[in-house]
Amino acid sequence: MTTCREIMTTPVFRFAPSPNGELHLGHAYSALLNQELAHRMGGRVLLRIEDIDVTRTRETYVAQIFEDLDWIGFHYERPVRRQSAHMADYRLAADRLRDMGLLYPCFASRTGIAAAVVAKGADWPRDPDGQPHYPGLCRGMPETEVRRRRAAGEPIAWRIDMGAALARLGVTGRGDLTATCFDLDGGETRIAVDAALWGDAVIVRKETPTSYHLSVVVDDALQGVTHVVRGRDLEAATGLHRLLQALLGLPEPRYHHHRLLIVNGRKLAKSLSDESLRALRENGVSPADVQALIGPLG
Repeated sequence: MTTCREIMTTPVFRFAPSPNGELHLGHAYSALLNQELAHRMGGRVLLRIEDIDVTRTRETYVAQIFEDLDWIGFHYERPVRRQSAHMADYRLAADRLRDMGLLYPCFASRTGIAAAVVAKGADWPRDPDGQPHYPGLCRGMPETEVRRRRAAGEPIAWRIDMGAALARLGVTGRGDLTATCFDLDGGETRIAVDAALWGDAVIVRKETPTSYHLSVVVDDALQGVTHVVRGRDLEAATGLHRLLQALLGLPEPRYHHHRLLIVNGRKLAKSLSDESLRALRENGVSPADVQALIGPLG
């Protein structure tokens, strides 16, 4: 491990929640850790609302994010970037990848994909989220068939041709692609990351002109984010993000993946209806109590 290089620009951190549920203690930990590290490094802190999921985003959750963060003492710069207002940025990035021949259209349904995966057998690879790799149902589809199906109005997603993307960069995906990670004492280390773990991932979803993976790397670049601090549940995504950054010629931030808060033997999650920051506040819990509940920042 080497000592942290002198940073020539002001460090920029960001906390980027999605308004598809209420914030919980895990979000409080991540937000406050970003703020603490920015303070230590003399940096800036941004808030980004990642609201590309049009089916799950709720304006009530957006309002709650601001209320909850103000309550716990998270201070951020304004204006706040909302992804839903910047779809043109993501379309432009997707167009660049298409022009490179690295995205292909996919019309396959979840049912069709699931059936094809079953036919592949139990040893078919899965991505870090536990989802089976795409079995290539639409890869190599003739252009005439693509035009016919698009003209018929079939929903279309765009997937990255992982093999072609890795070949363009001259890497195998298994050690040749790296990321810089930093620790809380200021040290840095270069680690190998593996984009191939994700297979032919969706880069543009059927219902919106982007995906989490594409929008996050575009936003980090446009906002000048230098330090990405997020939970360990997103650590494996770094491989795919580094791939997209390299393909698009985007700057590479440093990464730190922090511990996850565990309650009753499992990590906190919106989908499991864990007690939210709003509920804690309404039940008389104070911001100081929240600090005690989440423990030391680091």
